[in-house]
Amino acid sequence: MSLLEVSGVAKHFGGLTALAGVDITVEAGEIVGLIGPNGSGKTTLFHCIAGALAPDAGDIRLRGQSLVGVRPDGVCARGVGRTFQLVRVFPQLSALDNVRVGRLYGRARGEARAAAAEAERLLTLVGLEGKAHRLPAQLTLIDKKRLELARALATSPRLLLLDEFMAGLNPAETESAMALIRRLQSEGVTLLMVEHIVWALMDLSRRIIVLSAGEKIAEGPPDVIAADPTVIEVYLGGAGGSARRA
Repeated sequence: MSLLEVSGVAKHFGGLTALAGVDITVEAGEIVGLIGPNGSGKTTLFHCIAGALAPDAGDIRLRGQSLVGVRPDGVCARGVGRTFQLVRVFPQLSALDNVRVGRLYGRARGEARAAAAEAERLLTLVGLEGKAHRLPAQLTLIDKKRLELARALATSPRLLLLDEFMAGLNPAETESAMALIRRLQSEGVTLLMVEHIVWALMDLSRRIIVLSAGEKIAEGPPDVIAADPTVIEVYLGGAGGSARRA
């Protein structure tokens, strides 16, 4: 049994088809990349997995249990954590309290003192040691992303959805983010990642899934995807080898 099984998922907004019968699986311990042009359905798929949107057809299963119809807080409690394209942290709460919220309301709920200790540990893990009492407005973009990641990790996710975690980062920050993602995987976190920094995603992922116009058009190892003519045409700009530089 795969950790995540998405079977025939479709989503429509009026006359627009955002997802058209998408099938994907994610195995425990994997990093799987999800790429595609803007508007291809990547974030809509994340919303469906996380319970923010209900699919119009198909099923989504985590460890064999359907998530369809489960509210986002229930999906989180079953073990799906996520970050967002645009960082969504609680602006009036300190970094420490942002992460404590994840611990108090996630899958491994605990009492306040234990939540505070775990929040401190996670802030250190993501590189925010010494910044526990800062407000989000006092953090840089990469630190806000680290904070949102720490809050997601505090929910004790079996599956972590990262939506453009590296967007807007400079090369040094991107390398730092990649090192952090590798560390999370080494500690047993399973990741499904949407990312437009394709070279980074291909370095991180064992398997890449490509969406276009709401359909899955390719799936395979990074080197196979980088050489796939259809992928090159619809996403990578028509230049062979550009996947490593995009």
